[in-house]
Amino acid sequence: MNGIGATDRRTLLKGAALGAVMAVPGAALAKDDVATLRKTIAAGHDAAIKRLRDWIALPTIAAEGRNVKEGAVYMAELAREAGFQHVEIVPTDGLPGVFATMDNGAKKTLALYFMYDVKQFDPAEWTSPPLDGKIVDRAGLGKVLVGRGAVNQKGPESVVLAALAAMKAAGRKPPVNLVLVCEGEEEIGSPHFTQIVRRPDITAALRKCVGAVIPSAWQSPNDGAAEINLGAKGIIECELIASGEKWGRGPAKDLHSSMKAVVDSPAWHLVQALQTLVSADGNTPAIDGWFEKVRPLTEREKALIADSAAKHSEATAKQQMGVKHFINDLSWGETQQRLASQPTVNIEGLIAGYTGPGGKTILPSRAVAKLDMRLVPNQTHDDCVAKIKAHLAKRGFADVEVKVTGGYDPTETDENSSLIKAELATYQRAGVKTSVYPRLAGSWPGYVFTSAPVSLAAGQFGFGHGSGAHAPDEYLLIESTNPKVLGYDDSVMGFIDFFYQIAATG
Repeated sequence: MNGIGATDRRTLLKGAALGAVMAVPGAALAKDDVATLRKTIAAGHDAAIKRLRDWIALPTIAAEGRNVKEGAVYMAELAREAGFQHVEIVPTDGLPGVFATMDNGAKKTLALYFMYDVKQFDPAEWTSPPLDGKIVDRAGLGKVLVGRGAVNQKGPESVVLAALAAMKAAGRKPPVNLVLVCEGEEEIGSPHFTQIVRRPDITAALRKCVGAVIPSAWQSPNDGAAEINLGAKGIIECELIASGEKWGRGPAKDLHSSMKAVVDSPAWHLVQALQTLVSADGNTPAIDGWFEKVRPLTEREKALIADSAAKHSEATAKQQMGVKHFINDLSWGETQQRLASQPTVNIEGLIAGYTGPGGKTILPSRAVAKLDMRLVPNQTHDDCVAKIKAHLAKRGFADVEVKVTGGYDPTETDENSSLIKAELATYQRAGVKTSVYPRLAGSWPGYVFTSAPVSLAAGQFGFGHGSGAHAPDEYLLIESTNPKVLGYDDSVMGFIDFFYQIAATG
């Protein structure tokens, strides 16, 4: 496997904290179980990596209608191979999902959320083919697997599948029962995921769980630190569309640009509409009533943010993002508060007229802006969509179509929930420096778990490192050269320990 030797693979946890921590008195896993599972994980390494590479080679891209049926069938097959006794493909008004259960005769049940879809990609932008899952050397990290979905989200999910495969091969039943819910539309805003989760029997199965987790691989590549988020921002994904046809002004079809002297421009009309949505610098939403329901940070949230800021480097964050300044050149602590507390209005893309090489002197008949808005407590998706439409109409832009393609509400989880306690305990047992942050600045459809009728704790959890989500050369760390950052097999062992910690946490 591209130069990774069996000896390296089997030297699990070398120099990492997990090797010592698993023997801590009172640990849920017995020493002999740890040794057996470590050997089993090492023996199954090649199969686990092949499983991930094969999965990456089958991209489900909802926005393109690519492999939508095949992706669901493959996800169901993976669940069966992992040992789920009941597995079914669940139809929706959009793309299908997968529901599976594993009864291990345990006292507690954990819910797992998987997405099997990925973002679009342009192979020309990648240094390694995005569907090959090649393992390459990455300076300062070790050996990484490059491919679309490597970290978002198939790689971390494959770690969970590898953990279940290792336990099965070792003759060990997981210490918790499992409920698995999967979707193929997360990358377009999960427009039909509620139809899966709120099917009565699926809701009933989820309500028996102590919480729901989406696997992650967010250890810092520098010091191995991990962050636990107590929620996530919600999101609206939409397009604003201006056209001569809807406006009643401007051309019904593209015209020669000389006619701009006498014909209105839908493109400029859209630009003017966009300018009303934000402050002059583009950094603060200006939609009517946008902040009326926004809940300010609590004193506890401010304290958590201050602690997190103290444990992270501003310089490293800027370097990783490729930026030299944050908004208004705020202090690091203020920047972190803004990241957690502020709703956003972002332009993802602008499309109008000719965008190829050279010029083409036309007056476009249609212009489109792709937007996303991040929402914070207590904003809601539906209320904010209504506010956008009312705001535009009030300013003379009622003709600008607001085409909502997906989205959902923000989510919050109590830091004293058994799920968060188990996450903290597992990280601490592994010697991983951990901070707790009020909410992820990004979004995932955790609201379907945290809101009624399910009403669970929900969040991200996992070991390891990856980066490049939605970008070229997305990767997942397989063999780590930094003893503080867990490689693939170490992460598998860590997730097994998490299962035991869930079972042991009151």
